Amino acid sequence: MIQDYSIHTFLEQLSSKSPTPGGGGAAGLGGAIGASLGEMVVNLTLGKKRYAHVEEDMQSFLEKLEVLKSEFLRLADEDEVVFAPLAAAYGLPAGTDEEKKHKDEVLETHLLAATLVPLTVMERALEALDIMEVLAEKGSRLAVSDVGVGVQFIRSALLGAKMNVSINTKSMKQREKAGQLQARADQLAEDGIRKADTIYAGVETALKAE
Repeated sequence: MIQDYSIHTFLEQLSSKSPTPGGGGAAGLGGAIGASLGEMVVNLTLGKKRYAHVEEDMQSFLEKLEVLKSEFLRLADEDEVVFAPLAAAYGLPAGTDEEKKHKDEVLETHLLAATLVPLTVMERALEALDIMEVLAEKGSRLAVSDVGVGVQFIRSALLGAKMNVSINTKSMKQREKAGQLQARADQLAEDGIRKADTIYAGVETALKAE
């Protein structure tokens, strides 16, 4: 499991010719790193008199970010789980009409599963960005740069996951379903990019002002 790897082991695996972990695992890990930076900002804010008025909100964010971090890591592992049967399905025989039909059905099932995982990563990225937006305004000013770094990791997770959605929907036979999934990914990406870039610009402004 990716979440049990050391950083060195993960990077060794990622750089090998093995298809997993790949972009999907990297996207999930990126989201987890972004969420972790959010937690760091919260922990640097909690207990400080200057931020006593947001103590309750920060405690809530800490819990939510911990859940998101775990979810990103779970999805990073899940990406590998759903890829294995998909890769195997591409190797199924298709010499007869019956074999071809069976292969198409199996592929469609696994392509859908392989699409839903990165789509969920994108949804979780938007949830994380919502929290980072508040942290950029109300979190410790000493850690506002860490909000900016975290946002960029989450943004990368969002767009990295979109790549995995797109490569799978492209191969789906059920074009209407594929179109719906792709449209959802496109909208999440558009919303997430706008939010991430707005937060990042605000962090840059805050750093220049200080």
